[in-house]
Amino acid sequence: QVPPARCALFDPAFSAREAAALGALGLRLLTENEEGKHGVGGSATLFYMVHCGKALYNNLLWSNWSPAALSKLVIIGNSFRGIEERLLSRILERDYSYIAKILKGTEEVALPSHPRYLDTFNDTSVHWFPLDKLQELSPEVWNFVEEPRYQDCEDLEIIRNQDRAAAQS
Repeated sequence: QVPPARCALFDPAFSAREAAALGALGLRLLTENEEGKHGVGGSATLFYMVHCGKALYNNLLWSNWSPAALSKLVIIGNSFRGIEERLLSRILERDYSYIAKILKGTEEVALPSHPRYLDTFNDTSVHWFPLDKLQELSPEVWNFVEEPRYQDCEDLEIIRNQDRAAAQS
């Protein structure tokens, strides 16, 4: 069992009431919008990221871009294979390069669909990154570590840190 104080949560859309309720449960709320750029810091970490934008997954991968860190990461979220199928490969590689590069190092299992929620959770999968698969990737994969920028991205689904600051002023 994971103690609630070791569970960190963040959603830029949390209301004050939601934040208070989660805090009362003993959960730790992150105060800064990291835009998904949260490092695992050497600990096995589960990220529950259902219905998140592709940029959040891409940022998370970038911030943990090494076999040692990625092998400690599990993501419950939108299917990476589904993202690959729905995007043109040039868009995937240009805008979400870390998702594109990690596909061969990813194990993914779709969660079973529920008849009541077919249109809601139909694309949810569990992703993990076995160390042996990551070590089979070419060294060039690991050498590119440029921070994602998203200047040319037309469908950016992320609340950026500066967007939130602008909305609050």
